[in-house]
Parts: sequence; C-alpha cells; structure tokens
Amino acid sequence: MESETLPASAERVQRALAAAGLDTRIVQLAAAARTAQQAADALGLDVGQIAKSLVFRAATTGRAVLVIAAGDRRVSEDRIAQLIGEPIERASPDFVREHAGFAIGGVAPVAHAQAMTTFVDASLRRFDTVWAAGGTPYCVFPIRPNDLLRVSAGTEAATDA
Repeated sequence: MESETLPASAERVQRALAAAGLDTRIVQLAAAARTAQQAADALGLDVGQIAKSLVFRAATTGRAVLVIAAGDRRVSEDRIAQLIGEPIERASPDFVREHAGFAIGGVAPVAHAQAMTTFVDASLRRFDTVWAAGGTPYCVFPIRPNDLLRVSAGTEAATDA
C-alpha cells in the first residue's frame, strides 16, 4: 500500500522505519487488530509472530517502559521490575498516548513521542520475521527480530521469566 494513503500516525512510523534504513512497508488491514490474536488471524500467522508493544509505568520514577513481546507470551511484571530496578504498573491510556504517541491497540515499536526504556522479548528470535503495530489498530509491518531490536533501541531480555 502506498504511504500516501496511510493515517498520519502510521506515516510517522513508516518515515522512522525508512530513516533507520529498513525497506519494509506498512500494511493496512481490513479490520482492526487491537490484540496479538486479532493481528495473527488477519495475517494468517502464528500468534507468536506478532510483536506486541506494551507500555508500563515505573511506579517509583513514573518513567515509561516499553516491552515488545511475542504475542504468545505473557509479560512478567515482576521480571520487568527486576530489569529496571523498581516496581511497574499498568499504564493508563492517557499515559500511553503521552509517552508513545499512539493509542493502545496501535502502539508501534518506533517513532514514539518520548524516549522510553525498552525491552525486546528474546523469544521473538524463533521467527525469521515478526509483525508489529504500525501506529493504528489497522496498520502493521513485517520486520526481522534483529532489525526490531536495533530500531527500537531496546535491550533484549526474557520478558516472561
């Protein structure tokens, strides 16, 4: 699909991917995919191939923490708390929009409104290509796990321990 037809938030993601030297294109789905399972169903993929972007709030400092996890894995809040050295809590929709620049259900792993501490689930390496949200619940894009780690400026970790 041509980038001219993309919503503004998806266009922002497409520009960030291009600026990072990635030759990948955002695809618009016919129906919203607000969950990893919906995205997997729409793309005909295993749910593990969906790289879901979840924003948490560090309970002490209030900083935003992004976890990019495989769709078939549940993020351990205790594990993320260990990684950042403080408890975390679920972020409100307003907090997510303020820090990520996207609404829940369409949070992309790049092109955020503010820098976030980012962790990328090591289990995504099971796949040659994974699919991530492209800035809206209708937009997704394919990316290799190594490229996802690089463009997100994340730290690879087991996020479900």
